[in-house]
Amino acid sequence: MLSHAEYQAITEQAPILIWRARTDKLCDYFNERWLSFRGRSLEQEFGNGWAEGVHAEDYDKCLTTYVNAFDARQAFEMHYRLKRHDGAYRWLFDRGVPYFSPDGAFSGYIGSCVDVTERIEAEQELAAKRAEEVARLSKLIPMCSWCKKIRTDDGYWKAVEAYFDERHETVTHSICAECEKREMNRFVCEIVKQPDKKQS
Repeated sequence: MLSHAEYQAITEQAPILIWRARTDKLCDYFNERWLSFRGRSLEQEFGNGWAEGVHAEDYDKCLTTYVNAFDARQAFEMHYRLKRHDGAYRWLFDRGVPYFSPDGAFSGYIGSCVDVTERIEAEQELAAKRAEEVARLSKLIPMCSWCKKIRTDDGYWKAVEAYFDERHETVTHSICAECEKREMNRFVCEIVKQPDKKQS
């Protein structure tokens, strides 16, 4: 069994940001890791002071998630950017859960945050690359490998010169129906013309 001092040491030195809110939704505790991350005092973060550091683009969603979960007495999870002591915004994964007194009375919320900036930025970079690739591929145009005609959006094959008179985009290779038929006939004829090896 841990002593009160041991519990306190674990809470203060844990490698995560920990907060606590009263039944009126106002925060009354942040561990040392949180305060060090923010570079602010407990008095500055007290109540809704901590929300001053939430990124403007995330503020409404963050507060709405917090208030709705609080009113429903439900656990919540969310991501938002919070300003660090050096002015940089870092992505946090925040999970909050309601806690109750020994007699079962609702006593507020306890939450913990983990810095997930590297993961979020990696996911955003991958999504951007995928979007760029999709955009690039969407501009590719089918081109017949033999006659070099280009298939238009409505399925017709047009000469390269005529097509590029209308627009200019990246070209890929395909085979138009006429060339496919011609080359297949040529291939069949070549096979028919070959002497039967069994008779030689």
